[in-house]
Amino acid sequence: MAGLTLDVYVARQPIFDPRKRVFGYELLFRSGPENFFPKVDPDMATSKLIDNSLFVMGLENLVSDKFAFINMTRSALLSDLVFLLPKDNCVIEVLETVEPDDQVVEACRNFKKEGYKIALDDFIHKPSFEPLLSIADFVKVDFISSKSKERKLYAQHFIPRGLQMLAEKVESHEDVQEGMNVGYSLFQGYFFCKPEVVKGKTVPEYKINYLRFLQELSRPDLDFDELEGIIKQEVSLSMKLLRLLNSAAMGLRREVNSIKHALVLLGERPLKKWASLIAFTNLGDDKPSELLITCLVRARFCEFLARSARMADRELDLFLTGMFSAIDAVLDRPLEGLIEEMSLSDEVAKTLFGEDTTLSPVFNLALAFERADWDSISHLVAQLKVSENTVSEAYKEAVVWSREVFSI
Repeated sequence: MAGLTLDVYVARQPIFDPRKRVFGYELLFRSGPENFFPKVDPDMATSKLIDNSLFVMGLENLVSDKFAFINMTRSALLSDLVFLLPKDNCVIEVLETVEPDDQVVEACRNFKKEGYKIALDDFIHKPSFEPLLSIADFVKVDFISSKSKERKLYAQHFIPRGLQMLAEKVESHEDVQEGMNVGYSLFQGYFFCKPEVVKGKTVPEYKINYLRFLQELSRPDLDFDELEGIIKQEVSLSMKLLRLLNSAAMGLRREVNSIKHALVLLGERPLKKWASLIAFTNLGDDKPSELLITCLVRARFCEFLARSARMADRELDLFLTGMFSAIDAVLDRPLEGLIEEMSLSDEVAKTLFGEDTTLSPVFNLALAFERADWDSISHLVAQLKVSENTVSEAYKEAVVWSREVFSI
């Protein structure tokens, strides 16, 4: 892609403990030396990742108070680059392509003495890795490329030595359960964005009002009497909605004291957005916070890019597409039935089902950025004719915004 600015991309993938609480994030400029734009030097990618994470995105915006796992090439390990990173919440990931020679081992020993934690990425056991295993804190095992027998043997060998086992590329709850059964304590992957149980699952009674509220908000013409009637049955929904509308995030000059008052101040489309957001977060109050935050990041990212992609009139549709992109995981029910119940527009529904629509390129860009799928990002950025800096800014803003809104 002509004029490609390589230093604007930082993505992140959450790392969970067995209770689905976020332990940290792997920060990604690339996911491996060969898995990125074809002509990128791996050392440059690492240095740009650190530079952007610290000084462009802001590490606190990307990981909050959690650990940041950062891939390191051999050159990066042997330089002073690591010492730019805060040692209290940064984990140095030694890439699987790094040969653990005397210089690398000595550098890692120095990092450990300074208080950094060490992780061995995409680990495959070789005798030459023994010196690194003696100082490492985490062993990351690829659950797609490895077999069950290997995963179990690694756990049996390394857990007694004080190492934490991290299962990466975990795509199902069955994988998580298998890992837990043999002692893995950390999990990285997209299992949490999929329903745990689908067959025979019903919406709990206390969530019915939230779902009804979303159904009403999705109608072409809002019935405010009906909306207020639903809100009166669910005090927490009313309190959260009014708290959000009166928060600094909204920037309204007058205090909002009712839904009808909000309509006067905001207008129908903005009210649909904010009210849907509150109902959605209430629906997922028993789910991992990162699942909801992921949906909010997608929603804000899509909305942010709408104007740059010459789709300003589709901001609400793009926002709703991102927000409802994991509604099946939030409610543990099949997507088809939920979309039908919520009466979303045909185009939003088709986009969520994976069909090609005018909304698809922006939504797919959000998913690609989240997964650090750089080839798809390159293609979609060119298709949408948006700048790389705009995409980077959209992601940064979406991450910050989602955490602010989620905490209200």
